[in-house]
Amino acid sequence: MDRLAKLAEMLVQNPADSFLRHAMALEHIKAGRDGTARELFEAILAHDPGYTGSYYHLGKLLERSNDAASAVAWYERGIEAARAAGDAHSLGELQAALDDLNSW
Repeated sequence: MDRLAKLAEMLVQNPADSFLRHAMALEHIKAGRDGTARELFEAILAHDPGYTGSYYHLGKLLERSNDAASAVAWYERGIEAARAAGDAHSLGELQAALDDLNSW
């Protein structure tokens, strides 16, 4: 059974699990399905705005899609969420990604 199938099976048992949904989005990226991954990341963040890891990966996906304005917006939202959660690691990653993007 491939990873996507395994994740889908696990999501049947716990459909709101942000970790599983995030993992599924990453698998879609690996498979070249950025549109599906974007939808999953946006759904995760709509349901669980405190799931800070998804902001970074969504922002990177948007950068690869040449949508810098949307990437900046998601990085900024992620920075706010990471600050609110006291998540220094995610805050640092998101700030670095935003700084790199803004340096262009």
